[in-house]
Amino acid sequence: MTRIRKGFAALLVGLALVLSAAAPAAAHTGKLKLTVAGDGADGVTVQATYADGHRLDKPVRLTLTGTGPEGRRLGPVQLEPQPEGQGFYSSGPVLSPGTWRVTVKAPAPNAGQAAAEIQARPAQSPPAPAPVAVTAPAPADRAEGSTWWWPVALAALVLTALAVAVPMLFSRRRTS
Repeated sequence: MTRIRKGFAALLVGLALVLSAAAPAAAHTGKLKLTVAGDGADGVTVQATYADGHRLDKPVRLTLTGTGPEGRRLGPVQLEPQPEGQGFYSSGPVLSPGTWRVTVKAPAPNAGQAAAEIQARPAQSPPAPAPVAVTAPAPADRAEGSTWWWPVALAALVLTALAVAVPMLFSRRRTS
């Protein structure tokens, strides 16, 4: 009879664990809070979190649309999750230089929408390194700078050899 009770208790504990693991996921089925920004060049980044502030625990489908300079239109473009963090999305280089009004939308069941004005700039390459003048030290400087430690190393080696040899010479051999 006790085996049946233990089995029933184990079944209840397992059921409780499954339900407790599913509870947080069920709590996050509402709206998303979307934070839209430029990436500093010609793309758009989005940070998506649940409206209650918790991190996004699964990928969602976000789409980007926009209106740019001279009435140019963009989208819809699907944003891809990025490895920079949970809920972080990026468009890649999709904007031409100028001021863009972009809107990001998430479909149901996790509906959300955000808009932002972004200043797109052409991607810049790093500046060319400035030339560096390399001068070799004079032969006298090289000789003085690299030989001063030889006498010190030789003296340390001699002292170490004496510290080992002297006790060996003056110690008596013990016979057992």
